[in-house]
Amino acid sequence: MDFNVKRLASDAGVFFTRAVQFTEEKLGQAEKTELDPHLENLISRADGTKIWTEKILRQTEVLLQPNPSARIEEFIYDKLDKKLPSRTTNAELLGQYMLDAASDFGPTTTYGSTLITVGEYQKRLGGAEREFLQTSAANFLAPLRNFLEEDWKMIAKEKRLLENRRLDLDICKARMKKAKLAEAKAVAAPDFQETRPRNYVLSASASALLSEEVEKAEHELRVAQTEFDRQAETTRLLLEGISSTHLKHLHCLQEFAEAQATYFAQCHHFMQELQRELNGCATVGPLHSSAVVCPNPISSALLPGPSLPGVVVSSDSQKPSTLNMQQKQVPVTGTRRAKVLYDYDAHDSSELSLLADEFITVYTVPGMDPDWLLGERGNDKGKVPVTYLELLS
Repeated sequence: MDFNVKRLASDAGVFFTRAVQFTEEKLGQAEKTELDPHLENLISRADGTKIWTEKILRQTEVLLQPNPSARIEEFIYDKLDKKLPSRTTNAELLGQYMLDAASDFGPTTTYGSTLITVGEYQKRLGGAEREFLQTSAANFLAPLRNFLEEDWKMIAKEKRLLENRRLDLDICKARMKKAKLAEAKAVAAPDFQETRPRNYVLSASASALLSEEVEKAEHELRVAQTEFDRQAETTRLLLEGISSTHLKHLHCLQEFAEAQATYFAQCHHFMQELQRELNGCATVGPLHSSAVVCPNPISSALLPGPSLPGVVVSSDSQKPSTLNMQQKQVPVTGTRRAKVLYDYDAHDSSELSLLADEFITVYTVPGMDPDWLLGERGNDKGKVPVTYLELLS
Protein backbone atom coordinates (compact mmCIF):
# COMPACT_ATOMS: atom_id res chain seq x y z
CA MET A 1 0.00 0.00 0.00
CA ASP A 2 1.48 3.33 -1.10
CA PHE A 3 1.01 5.62 1.90
CA ASN A 4 2.44 9.10 1.27
CA VAL A 5 2.83 10.76 4.67
CA LYS A 6 4.01 14.08 3.24
CA ARG A 7 1.03 14.35 0.92
CA LEU A 8 -1.35 13.42 3.73
CA ALA A 9 0.19 16.09 5.97
CA SER A 10 -0.02 18.64 3.16
CA ASP A 11 -3.69 17.86 2.47
CA ALA A 12 -4.45 18.07 6.19
CA GLY A 13 -2.73 21.45 6.35
CA VAL A 14 -4.72 22.77 3.38
CA PHE A 15 -7.95 21.49 4.90
CA PHE A 16 -7.18 23.16 8.24
CA THR A 17 -6.26 26.43 6.49
CA ARG A 18 -9.49 26.38 4.48
CA ALA A 19 -11.54 25.69 7.63
CA VAL A 20 -9.93 28.62 9.44
CA GLN A 21 -10.46 30.84 6.41
CA PHE A 22 -14.15 29.93 6.07
CA THR A 23 -14.66 30.55 9.80
CA GLU A 24 -13.02 33.97 9.64
CA GLU A 25 -15.14 34.87 6.59
CA LYS A 26 -18.32 33.91 8.43
CA LEU A 27 -17.27 36.01 11.41
CA GLY A 28 -16.31 38.95 9.20
CA GLN A 29 -12.67 38.78 10.27
CA ALA A 30 -11.23 37.95 6.85
CA GLU A 31 -11.53 39.55 3.43
CA LYS A 32 -13.73 37.72 0.91
CA THR A 33 -13.57 38.33 -2.82
CA GLU A 34 -17.09 38.72 -4.18
CA LEU A 35 -17.97 37.13 -7.50
CA ASP A 36 -19.39 39.04 -10.42
CA PRO A 37 -23.20 39.49 -10.03
CA HIS A 38 -23.80 37.88 -13.43
CA LEU A 39 -21.71 34.88 -12.40
CA GLU A 40 -23.53 34.66 -9.07
CA ASN A 41 -26.85 34.63 -10.94
CA LEU A 42 -25.62 31.88 -13.27
CA ILE A 43 -24.48 29.76 -10.32
CA SER A 44 -27.83 30.20 -8.56
CA ARG A 45 -29.69 29.27 -11.76
CA ALA A 46 -27.54 26.18 -12.28
CA ASP A 47 -28.07 25.04 -8.68
CA GLY A 48 -31.84 25.43 -9.10
CA THR A 49 -31.73 23.47 -12.36
CA LYS A 50 -29.89 20.64 -10.67
CA ILE A 51 -32.26 20.49 -7.68
CA TRP A 52 -35.47 20.53 -9.73
CA THR A 53 -34.12 18.12 -12.34
CA GLU A 54 -33.40 15.61 -9.55
CA LYS A 55 -36.90 15.99 -8.13
CA ILE A 56 -38.61 15.67 -11.54
CA LEU A 57 -36.48 12.65 -12.42
CA ARG A 58 -37.20 10.82 -9.17
CA GLN A 59 -40.94 11.49 -9.29
CA THR A 60 -41.18 10.47 -12.96
CA GLU A 61 -39.43 7.20 -12.09
CA VAL A 62 -42.02 6.64 -9.34
CA LEU A 63 -44.82 7.42 -11.80
CA LEU A 64 -43.55 5.02 -14.44
CA GLN A 65 -42.49 2.30 -12.02
CA PRO A 66 -44.29 2.44 -8.63
CA ASN A 67 -42.55 -0.73 -7.40
CA PRO A 68 -39.43 0.30 -5.38
CA SER A 69 -37.78 -3.11 -5.84
CA ALA A 70 -38.14 -2.86 -9.61
CA ARG A 71 -36.63 0.63 -9.54
CA ILE A 72 -33.65 -0.64 -7.55
CA GLU A 73 -33.20 -3.46 -10.05
CA GLU A 74 -33.27 -0.98 -12.95
CA PHE A 75 -30.71 1.21 -11.13
CA ILE A 76 -28.34 -1.74 -10.60
CA TYR A 77 -28.57 -2.83 -14.25
CA ASP A 78 -27.95 0.75 -15.35
CA LYS A 79 -24.84 1.07 -13.17
CA LEU A 80 -23.54 -2.28 -14.40
CA ASP A 81 -24.15 -1.09 -17.97
CA LYS A 82 -26.27 -4.15 -18.72
CA LYS A 83 -29.55 -4.41 -20.59
CA LEU A 84 -32.55 -4.81 -18.32
CA PRO A 85 -34.51 -8.01 -19.03
CA SER A 86 -37.93 -7.49 -20.54
CA ARG A 87 -40.52 -7.30 -17.79
CA THR A 88 -44.18 -8.31 -18.24
CA THR A 89 -46.55 -5.48 -17.37
CA ASN A 90 -49.33 -6.02 -14.85
CA ALA A 91 -52.01 -5.69 -17.54
CA GLU A 92 -50.30 -8.31 -19.72
CA LEU A 93 -50.01 -10.64 -16.73
CA LEU A 94 -53.69 -10.14 -15.90
CA GLY A 95 -54.65 -10.81 -19.51
CA GLN A 96 -52.65 -14.04 -19.55
CA TYR A 97 -54.29 -15.19 -16.32
CA MET A 98 -57.72 -14.55 -17.87
CA LEU A 99 -56.80 -16.56 -20.98
CA ASP A 100 -55.54 -19.43 -18.82
CA ALA A 101 -58.73 -19.33 -16.74
CA ALA A 102 -60.85 -19.36 -19.89
CA SER A 103 -58.99 -22.43 -21.11
CA ASP A 104 -59.69 -24.13 -17.78
CA PHE A 105 -63.40 -23.16 -17.64
CA GLY A 106 -63.98 -23.85 -21.32
CA PRO A 107 -63.69 -21.25 -24.10
CA THR A 108 -67.14 -22.15 -25.45
CA THR A 109 -68.91 -21.17 -22.23
CA THR A 110 -70.24 -17.64 -21.77
CA TYR A 111 -67.82 -16.90 -18.94
CA GLY A 112 -64.90 -18.45 -20.79
CA SER A 113 -65.49 -16.55 -24.01
CA THR A 114 -65.86 -13.27 -22.10
CA LEU A 115 -62.63 -13.97 -20.22
CA ILE A 116 -60.87 -14.46 -23.55
CA THR A 117 -62.24 -11.21 -24.92
CA VAL A 118 -61.32 -9.15 -21.85
CA GLY A 119 -57.97 -10.91 -21.53
CA GLU A 120 -56.99 -10.05 -25.09
CA TYR A 121 -57.75 -6.39 -24.49
CA GLN A 122 -55.81 -6.43 -21.21
CA LYS A 123 -52.79 -7.72 -23.10
CA ARG A 124 -53.22 -4.90 -25.63
CA LEU A 125 -53.34 -2.39 -22.79
CA GLY A 126 -50.18 -3.93 -21.40
CA GLY A 127 -48.48 -3.66 -24.78
CA ALA A 128 -49.41 0.02 -25.02
CA GLU A 129 -48.08 0.57 -21.50
CA ARG A 130 -44.80 -1.17 -22.36
CA GLU A 131 -44.36 1.04 -25.41
CA PHE A 132 -45.11 4.16 -23.33
CA LEU A 133 -42.58 3.16 -20.66
CA GLN A 134 -39.87 2.49 -23.22
CA THR A 135 -40.51 5.77 -25.04
CA SER A 136 -40.54 7.78 -21.81
CA ALA A 137 -37.35 6.17 -20.54
CA ALA A 138 -35.48 6.85 -23.78
CA ASN A 139 -36.81 10.33 -24.59
CA PHE A 140 -37.29 11.85 -21.13
CA LEU A 141 -35.54 10.00 -18.30
CA ALA A 142 -32.27 9.34 -20.15
CA PRO A 143 -31.57 13.03 -20.99
CA LEU A 144 -32.27 14.07 -17.39
CA ARG A 145 -29.91 11.39 -16.07
CA ASN A 146 -27.22 12.39 -18.56
CA PHE A 147 -27.40 15.98 -17.33
CA LEU A 148 -27.04 14.97 -13.67
CA GLU A 149 -24.37 12.31 -14.20
CA GLU A 150 -22.25 14.07 -16.84
CA ASP A 151 -22.96 17.77 -17.38
CA TRP A 152 -23.57 18.60 -13.74
CA LYS A 153 -20.47 16.74 -12.54
CA MET A 154 -18.37 18.89 -14.85
CA ILE A 155 -20.11 22.05 -13.64
CA ALA A 156 -19.62 21.06 -9.99
CA LYS A 157 -15.93 20.37 -10.62
CA GLU A 158 -15.38 23.81 -12.17
CA LYS A 159 -17.31 25.44 -9.32
CA ARG A 160 -15.02 23.78 -6.76
CA LEU A 161 -11.95 24.95 -8.68
CA LEU A 162 -13.35 28.49 -8.76
CA GLU A 163 -13.94 28.41 -5.01
CA ASN A 164 -10.36 27.20 -4.42
CA ARG A 165 -9.00 29.95 -6.68
CA ARG A 166 -11.01 32.51 -4.72
CA LEU A 167 -9.68 31.25 -1.41
CA ASP A 168 -6.11 31.32 -2.76
CA LEU A 169 -6.66 34.88 -3.96
CA ASP A 170 -7.98 35.94 -0.56
CA ILE A 171 -4.93 34.38 1.14
CA CYS A 172 -2.61 36.29 -1.20
CA LYS A 173 -4.49 39.51 -0.52
CA ALA A 174 -4.19 38.99 3.23
CA ARG A 175 -0.48 38.17 2.88
CA MET A 176 0.08 41.28 0.75
CA LYS A 177 -1.74 43.44 3.26
CA LYS A 178 0.29 42.00 6.13
CA ALA A 179 3.60 42.53 4.30
CA LYS A 180 2.82 46.16 3.49
CA LEU A 181 1.78 46.86 7.09
CA ALA A 182 5.06 45.39 8.34
CA GLU A 183 7.03 47.46 5.83
CA ALA A 184 5.20 50.67 6.77
CA LYS A 185 5.74 49.97 10.45
CA ALA A 186 9.46 49.39 9.92
CA VAL A 187 9.80 52.66 8.02
CA ALA A 188 7.90 54.60 10.68
CA ALA A 189 9.71 53.06 13.69
CA PRO A 190 12.98 51.22 12.89
CA ASP A 191 13.84 48.32 15.16
CA PHE A 192 17.51 49.32 15.36
CA GLN A 193 19.25 52.50 16.34
CA GLU A 194 21.31 53.76 13.43
CA THR A 195 23.92 55.56 15.61
CA ARG A 196 26.41 52.74 15.20
CA PRO A 197 27.48 51.18 11.90
CA ARG A 198 26.55 47.65 12.96
CA ASN A 199 22.97 48.60 13.85
CA TYR A 200 22.65 50.54 10.63
CA VAL A 201 23.65 47.48 8.60
CA LEU A 202 21.14 45.35 10.46
CA SER A 203 18.40 47.94 9.89
CA ALA A 204 19.13 48.15 6.18
CA SER A 205 19.13 44.34 5.93
CA ALA A 206 15.75 44.13 7.65
CA SER A 207 14.32 46.80 5.37
CA ALA A 208 15.55 44.91 2.32
CA LEU A 209 13.94 41.70 3.58
CA LEU A 210 10.64 43.46 4.09
CA SER A 211 10.78 44.97 0.60
CA GLU A 212 11.56 41.56 -0.84
CA GLU A 213 8.62 40.08 1.07
CA VAL A 214 6.30 42.75 -0.35
CA GLU A 215 7.51 42.09 -3.90
CA LYS A 216 7.02 38.36 -3.42
CA ALA A 217 3.50 38.92 -2.08
CA GLU A 218 2.67 41.21 -5.03
CA HIS A 219 3.86 38.57 -7.49
CA GLU A 220 1.82 35.82 -5.81
CA LEU A 221 -1.20 38.12 -5.78
CA ARG A 222 -0.90 38.80 -9.50
CA VAL A 223 -0.61 35.08 -10.25
CA ALA A 224 -3.58 34.25 -8.00
CA GLN A 225 -5.67 37.02 -9.57
CA THR A 226 -4.88 35.75 -13.09
CA GLU A 227 -5.80 32.17 -12.19
CA PHE A 228 -8.99 33.32 -10.50
CA ASP A 229 -10.04 35.42 -13.52
CA ARG A 230 -9.30 32.54 -15.89
CA GLN A 231 -11.28 30.05 -13.80
CA ALA A 232 -14.17 32.51 -13.42
CA GLU A 233 -14.36 32.88 -17.21
CA THR A 234 -14.27 29.10 -17.72
CA THR A 235 -17.02 28.60 -15.14
CA ARG A 236 -19.11 31.39 -16.65
CA LEU A 237 -18.97 29.88 -20.14
CA LEU A 238 -19.94 26.48 -18.75
CA LEU A 239 -22.84 27.87 -16.72
CA GLU A 240 -24.20 29.81 -19.69
CA GLY A 241 -24.80 26.40 -21.30
CA ILE A 242 -27.65 25.87 -18.80
CA SER A 243 -29.90 27.80 -21.21
CA SER A 244 -29.32 25.21 -23.93
CA THR A 245 -29.92 22.51 -21.33
CA HIS A 246 -33.32 24.05 -20.58
CA LEU A 247 -34.19 24.02 -24.30
CA LYS A 248 -33.16 20.39 -24.57
CA HIS A 249 -35.20 19.43 -21.53
CA LEU A 250 -38.16 21.39 -22.96
CA HIS A 251 -38.06 19.27 -26.11
CA CYS A 252 -37.83 16.09 -24.02
CA LEU A 253 -40.78 17.24 -21.90
CA GLN A 254 -42.88 17.79 -25.02
CA GLU A 255 -42.03 14.30 -26.25
CA PHE A 256 -42.97 12.85 -22.85
CA ALA A 257 -46.34 14.64 -22.90
CA GLU A 258 -46.99 13.46 -26.46
CA ALA A 259 -46.14 9.86 -25.53
CA GLN A 260 -48.45 10.12 -22.53
CA ALA A 261 -51.29 11.49 -24.67
CA THR A 262 -50.80 8.72 -27.23
CA TYR A 263 -50.82 6.07 -24.51
CA PHE A 264 -54.03 7.33 -22.91
CA ALA A 265 -55.69 7.69 -26.32
CA GLN A 266 -54.83 4.08 -27.12
CA CYS A 267 -56.18 2.93 -23.76
CA HIS A 268 -59.38 4.91 -24.29
CA HIS A 269 -59.80 3.43 -27.75
CA PHE A 270 -59.18 -0.14 -26.56
CA MET A 271 -61.67 0.19 -23.72
CA GLN A 272 -64.29 1.67 -26.02
CA GLU A 273 -63.89 -1.31 -28.35
CA LEU A 274 -64.05 -3.74 -25.43
CA GLN A 275 -67.22 -2.09 -24.13
CA ARG A 276 -68.82 -2.37 -27.57
CA GLU A 277 -67.98 -6.06 -27.79
CA LEU A 278 -69.35 -6.73 -24.32
CA ASN A 279 -72.50 -4.71 -25.05
CA GLY A 280 -72.88 -6.63 -28.31
CA CYS A 281 -73.73 -9.80 -26.42
CA ALA A 282 -77.33 -10.60 -27.36
CA THR A 283 -79.92 -12.55 -25.37
CA VAL A 284 -80.88 -15.75 -27.15
CA GLY A 285 -84.44 -17.06 -26.85
CA PRO A 286 -87.12 -16.35 -24.24
CA LEU A 287 -86.58 -19.68 -22.53
CA HIS A 288 -82.87 -19.15 -22.17
CA SER A 289 -82.72 -15.59 -20.95
CA SER A 290 -79.50 -16.24 -19.05
CA ALA A 291 -77.65 -17.44 -22.14
CA VAL A 292 -75.86 -14.77 -24.11
CA VAL A 293 -73.91 -14.92 -27.31
CA CYS A 294 -70.69 -12.89 -27.12
CA PRO A 295 -68.46 -11.87 -29.99
CA ASN A 296 -66.01 -14.38 -31.32
CA PRO A 297 -62.87 -13.93 -29.17
CA ILE A 298 -60.63 -14.60 -32.14
CA SER A 299 -62.26 -11.88 -34.25
CA SER A 300 -62.08 -9.43 -31.34
CA ALA A 301 -58.44 -8.87 -32.19
CA LEU A 302 -59.60 -7.03 -35.28
CA LEU A 303 -61.16 -4.28 -33.14
CA PRO A 304 -64.43 -3.92 -35.13
CA GLY A 305 -66.03 -0.50 -35.01
CA PRO A 306 -69.61 0.26 -33.94
CA SER A 307 -72.50 -0.62 -36.19
CA LEU A 308 -73.83 2.17 -38.36
CA PRO A 309 -77.46 2.79 -39.32
CA GLY A 310 -78.44 0.51 -42.16
CA VAL A 311 -76.48 -2.54 -40.99
CA VAL A 312 -78.69 -5.60 -41.33
CA VAL A 313 -78.43 -8.20 -38.55
CA SER A 314 -79.49 -11.74 -39.38
CA SER A 315 -81.39 -13.55 -36.63
CA ASP A 316 -79.82 -16.84 -37.75
CA SER A 317 -76.15 -15.96 -38.06
CA GLN A 318 -75.97 -12.86 -35.79
CA LYS A 319 -73.43 -11.39 -38.31
CA PRO A 320 -73.77 -7.85 -39.71
CA SER A 321 -73.78 -7.44 -43.45
CA THR A 322 -70.95 -5.43 -45.02
CA LEU A 323 -71.71 -1.74 -45.41
CA ASN A 324 -70.37 0.05 -48.48
CA MET A 325 -69.51 3.51 -47.19
CA GLN A 326 -69.06 5.02 -50.64
CA GLN A 327 -72.43 3.84 -51.95
CA LYS A 328 -74.50 4.42 -48.80
CA GLN A 329 -76.08 7.88 -48.83
CA VAL A 330 -76.63 9.30 -45.34
CA PRO A 331 -77.97 12.66 -44.19
CA VAL A 332 -75.18 14.99 -43.09
CA THR A 333 -75.56 16.91 -39.81
CA GLY A 334 -72.73 19.49 -39.74
CA THR A 335 -69.58 19.20 -41.83
CA ARG A 336 -66.29 20.28 -40.23
CA ARG A 337 -62.58 20.15 -40.89
CA ALA A 338 -60.42 18.12 -38.53
CA LYS A 339 -56.70 17.59 -37.97
CA VAL A 340 -55.50 14.04 -37.33
CA LEU A 341 -53.48 13.76 -34.08
CA TYR A 342 -52.21 10.19 -34.35
CA ASP A 343 -51.87 7.44 -36.94
CA TYR A 344 -54.84 5.08 -37.09
CA ASP A 345 -55.14 1.83 -39.02
CA ALA A 346 -58.63 0.87 -40.17
CA HIS A 347 -59.77 -2.43 -38.68
CA ASP A 348 -62.31 -3.20 -41.40
CA SER A 349 -63.72 -1.79 -44.62
CA SER A 350 -66.16 0.51 -42.79
CA GLU A 351 -63.31 2.54 -41.23
CA LEU A 352 -60.90 5.07 -42.70
CA SER A 353 -57.13 4.86 -42.05
CA LEU A 354 -55.54 8.08 -40.81
CA LEU A 355 -52.09 9.64 -40.87
CA ALA A 356 -50.94 12.07 -38.19
CA ASP A 357 -51.07 15.80 -39.10
CA GLU A 358 -53.28 15.36 -42.16
CA PHE A 359 -56.60 17.22 -42.55
CA ILE A 360 -59.91 15.53 -43.35
CA THR A 361 -63.59 16.46 -43.50
CA VAL A 362 -65.82 14.90 -40.83
CA TYR A 363 -69.54 14.81 -40.13
CA THR A 364 -72.03 12.71 -38.23
CA VAL A 365 -75.42 11.14 -38.95
CA PRO A 366 -78.48 10.71 -36.74
CA GLY A 367 -78.20 7.75 -34.39
CA MET A 368 -74.44 7.37 -34.85
CA ASP A 369 -72.18 6.47 -31.92
CA PRO A 370 -70.95 9.78 -30.41
CA ASP A 371 -67.40 8.41 -30.16
CA TRP A 372 -67.16 8.07 -33.95
CA LEU A 373 -67.52 10.37 -36.96
CA LEU A 374 -67.70 9.84 -40.68
CA GLY A 375 -64.55 11.06 -42.38
CA GLU A 376 -63.79 11.99 -45.99
CA ARG A 377 -60.41 12.34 -47.66
CA GLY A 378 -60.83 12.80 -51.38
CA ASN A 379 -62.83 9.83 -52.64
CA ASP A 380 -62.18 7.77 -49.49
CA LYS A 381 -64.81 7.62 -46.76
CA GLY A 382 -65.15 5.75 -43.50
CA LYS A 383 -65.62 5.87 -39.78
CA VAL A 384 -62.92 7.57 -37.69
CA PRO A 385 -62.56 7.72 -33.86
CA VAL A 386 -63.11 11.15 -32.31
CA THR A 387 -60.17 10.72 -29.90
CA TYR A 388 -57.75 10.73 -32.82
CA LEU A 389 -58.97 14.10 -34.15
CA GLU A 390 -58.73 17.78 -33.35
CA LEU A 391 -61.92 19.43 -34.62
CA LEU A 392 -61.33 22.81 -36.26
CA SER A 393 -63.79 25.68 -36.31
